[in-house]
Amino acid sequence: MKKILCILWLVLLLATTGHADDHPGVTVAELARTGSSWDGSTLPAYPQEMPEITILRITIPAGAALPLHKHPVINAGVLLSGELTVITEDDRTLLLKAGDPIVEVVNKWHHGRNTGNGPAEIVVFYAGARDTPLTVKK
Repeated sequence: MKKILCILWLVLLLATTGHADDHPGVTVAELARTGSSWDGSTLPAYPQEMPEITILRITIPAGAALPLHKHPVINAGVLLSGELTVITEDDRTLLLKAGDPIVEVVNKWHHGRNTGNGPAEIVVFYAGARDTPLTVKK
């Protein structure tokens, strides 16, 4: 986990300082840059409270389905392995495969299901505020 966080920190540092080209062998690939979630909805404004960043590594076993839930904060992730299908309450569907990024829906009921043969592992970054839940179950 520390190794992944160190790599992410290095990539973010190099990308934000604009010096990636100064370091031989380092490449930066932009996985997502958007003001919208995967279903096309505009992301809400950031909260005015004290910010809190949370990074989770979530593993979903093959065939498992998460309960219907929503996120009151902006979050985005990258599926590291496996397959994951995300379905909103109004039946909008997104299929993710290993390496795919996701900018998640905010304040919309949805659930995820591992539709692959092995575990689905995703790292998710939440940009919230202190004392605000990351997930609310229905």
